Amino acid sequence: MPEFFNVLPPDEALAKLFEHLTSTPQPETIHVADGLDRVTTESIRASVSIPSFPRSTMDGYAVNARDTFGASQTLPTYLSLIGEVPMGAAPNFDLKPTQAALVHTGGMIPKGADAVVMIEVTQRIRENEIEVLKAVAPNENVLQIGDDIGEGGEVVSAGHILRAQDLGGLAALGITQIKVARKPRIALLATGDEVVAPESEISLGQIRDVNSYSVAGQIVRAGGVPVRCGIAPDQFDQLKSKAAQALSDADALVLSAGSSVSARDMTADVIHQLGKPGILVHGVAVKPGKPTILAVANGKPVIGLPGNPVSAMVCAELFVVPTIYRLLGCKTPPTNRSVNLRVTHNIASQAGRVDYVPARIIQRDGEDWVEPIFGKSNQIFTLIFADGMIIIGRDSNGMQSGEVAEVRLF
Repeated sequence: MPEFFNVLPPDEALAKLFEHLTSTPQPETIHVADGLDRVTTESIRASVSIPSFPRSTMDGYAVNARDTFGASQTLPTYLSLIGEVPMGAAPNFDLKPTQAALVHTGGMIPKGADAVVMIEVTQRIRENEIEVLKAVAPNENVLQIGDDIGEGGEVVSAGHILRAQDLGGLAALGITQIKVARKPRIALLATGDEVVAPESEISLGQIRDVNSYSVAGQIVRAGGVPVRCGIAPDQFDQLKSKAAQALSDADALVLSAGSSVSARDMTADVIHQLGKPGILVHGVAVKPGKPTILAVANGKPVIGLPGNPVSAMVCAELFVVPTIYRLLGCKTPPTNRSVNLRVTHNIASQAGRVDYVPARIIQRDGEDWVEPIFGKSNQIFTLIFADGMIIIGRDSNGMQSGEVAEVRLF
């Protein structure tokens, strides 16, 4: 295998991985009630117009707008009240000039009416007569047919992540069955003689498997299905066998630990032998997480994460999460929520790489500031006690106390 570890910026590394991913999302049909955060595989269009009839946007009186022109509190207009529009049904009368009908929010506007006068600017002076104290314009307080969406209009496009409002809109159109991308299965394989399962009693020198659980959470949040495949020892044949089996049963494989040069490339050798074209990137200009591996094996992505928990989570967010959205066919992946805050302490950095620093948000003089949590990349609790990560760009040599930093929130 050729020598790797020629570091690339994170965006270039991801682009190189995506150049070799051509998989098409597999559709499945689900009920719209189960569609939240799922990704559509086809465009959905309105089969009817919404609303399908002109309706009132408030409680008031349906009128012909021109009958109210010039109306004021000192010179009101008088209209005959001919009835009330029943909710959930069409009125059984038409409106003639100088007539009005009581209508409630959402009620259908009778023929002959083109506006609604708010009930607050009217007075009932007799059982069958009202006075209007303010003029209305044509179409005022009325939703016309198709104002929300017209028949044939696109509701959502293919590759769209369904939100709560999307589900409501589909239900309004009577659409209850939708086609979405099947959730990709992401195999997780931990490696290392020192790594044991969380339920195990540990001896000196051993550590419990953290990454299979933290990265699994990131996979779920991105719309994938994590498949934990256990722990492989630092033995080439066993690691290769377990990795090959894990990949064959999944849509992608994520390995943690053993990706650093100090491990002398055993994980890299295994990954490179899983399928063509093999390793594309070994080394990313990011701290923590430099020794990350990106590969494709016969059309399936394989990502080797560093073993340190902070490094693994940072690089999973940079590479595993976008890969899942790619497998789902998501056209516009959601952006990470970020805020700009002043930092409380100086932060050292090195130009040429992107630094991610765990941080918590604190109050200082009545304002939000961000306080870095300094620690090593093998300290998972620096993330547990953090609200997000300070991002220091690759052109920066660090930050001074009081400077404004981008903070990517968890």
